[in-house]
Amino acid sequence: MRRIVFLLLMLFLLFSYMKVQANGFVVADSTTHAPLPNASVFSRDGNLTGICRSDGHFPTIPEASYPITVRYMGFKEKIVNYPAADTIFLQENIIELPEFVIDSRQHKYLHILAYLREYSTLSTYTDTVFLFREKMVDFMLPSEKKSSFRGWRKPRILTSKSYYRFSNAHGLDSVSDHCRQHFSWTDWVGTAPEIEMPTRLFNLSAGSDTISGRYSATEIWHKNDDRLSIDIDVLADTASRKWVPNLSLFFHENIDFEQFRLRFNYNNVTDRCVSPSGLTGYSYTIESNGRGRSMFMFNRVDEPFFVSTYAEIYMVDKEYIPLKEAKKWNKRSAFADEIAIYEPAEAPELQESVLKLIARVNEVNHEEIRLAQTPDHRLAGRNIEKVGAGQLILKRLKGIFGIDNIIGQRKMKRQWHQFRRDRMDKNNGRRN
Repeated sequence: MRRIVFLLLMLFLLFSYMKVQANGFVVADSTTHAPLPNASVFSRDGNLTGICRSDGHFPTIPEASYPITVRYMGFKEKIVNYPAADTIFLQENIIELPEFVIDSRQHKYLHILAYLREYSTLSTYTDTVFLFREKMVDFMLPSEKKSSFRGWRKPRILTSKSYYRFSNAHGLDSVSDHCRQHFSWTDWVGTAPEIEMPTRLFNLSAGSDTISGRYSATEIWHKNDDRLSIDIDVLADTASRKWVPNLSLFFHENIDFEQFRLRFNYNNVTDRCVSPSGLTGYSYTIESNGRGRSMFMFNRVDEPFFVSTYAEIYMVDKEYIPLKEAKKWNKRSAFADEIAIYEPAEAPELQESVLKLIARVNEVNHEEIRLAQTPDHRLAGRNIEKVGAGQLILKRLKGIFGIDNIIGQRKMKRQWHQFRRDRMDKNNGRRN
């Protein structure tokens, strides 16, 4: 009997060892072979199932989750069918935005248009809500600290499409484009302020630098010519909260953050500081347990729940504008029916599970009257427009918001006054 128990124990340990070895591979850059920290791993169902360590090593992934998708902002995603390889190499995906210039001293506000894609999950003891959402958002950032108009660093929603899947402990599920509970973190994580890069890294054309926090590495900087990326573990040190100033109050509320990781990508970095003008995109993973400031309202107040959000934000277009135009943007409606969703070419293709969810939601009869709610006809169909670098989307939106018309009238008025002055000067010259 003891021999049987011993053999069973040895088989269990061997199986555990083999499973650990199967999940012991590393995510690395295909060019430099350097490990990529904090890459996100998605299961076959489209759910975030794990985060790689700061040294690139994989978390333990159940075999039932395969095939998995590995994502890392700034690199092309990769599908792994079975845990067999020692290293997963990801290819860098260089993002080039349309060029923009500051043509006068009056253009003091940076207006950024961005595409946001998120995967969020809310779980209780009995229910799970999965959300896939796409948004067009914009940012208005003053280039001077002292400014009469502060703009906005948090992503302002211009238009969005949401797809929910509700499931319970018995495996039953339903889908919708609407949910009464708000549990996403994407409205709070905006662009980072201007931050100085490590001195050692600034003097190198290519290299890395790690800043240690109180508990572990809090910032990992990578530089390659004029491209720069920063991986941040916000929970490693309180100093890392400078990257998410909009969420500072939540750290003092009744919320237990279990994961809070960020990644910022910059291009054309020539100065010592990184700023939003060079930002090409950022991503983050937030896993939290609890509620704060009445942000999440779901079921009973005393019922515990878990919220996770993974989001990718791609900068689509940028331009510097004067104060008057910035205020015009501020007065525009934040939910314009005419605004399309512009998906950048570098955004990865959606997983099959997400596409199936979208198809199920689109099959819902949107013409039927919902209880206490008017159907939103904008949600029928995905209708995403794929765009590449060099397409100035902000100019299209100016036409929608009427800003082009305002600018045109102002220019015509200015030219008319100039014409009158020229004619008066010319006539006075003839008289003299």
